[in-house]
Amino acid sequence: MPIELTVTLVMEVVSGLLIVAGCLFFLAGTVGLLRFPDLYCRLHALTKADTLGLGLIVAGLVIRNPAWPARVQLVLIWMLALSAAATVCHLLARSSLAAGIEPIREPGGASAGVTPAGEGR
Repeated sequence: MPIELTVTLVMEVVSGLLIVAGCLFFLAGTVGLLRFPDLYCRLHALTKADTLGLGLIVAGLVIRNPAWPARVQLVLIWMLALSAAATVCHLLARSSLAAGIEPIREPGGASAGVTPAGEGR
């Protein structure tokens, strides 16, 4: 029996692919958090990947959800998370610089006060 391509089936497949892609970006952000050598690289990886991951998941859920009020709520929640993540990342980076934590300036170098993830355990 051939599979009949309907609009509903295509929407379900696209929605599922967007949600899976969003989860993969969350995973990439987590790997960056654990693997990058200093605070600033970790913040960058986590903020960018998680924001994109959440956006893809929200896009998948918007396609899947037939109710317009729920769609609007999902987009508003994503916009709030987008602005909150950028603001918190900026505040953490600025306060770390003010506390004297320097970013790594050369490949393979180390900053004062910051150790790569996994060291010293």
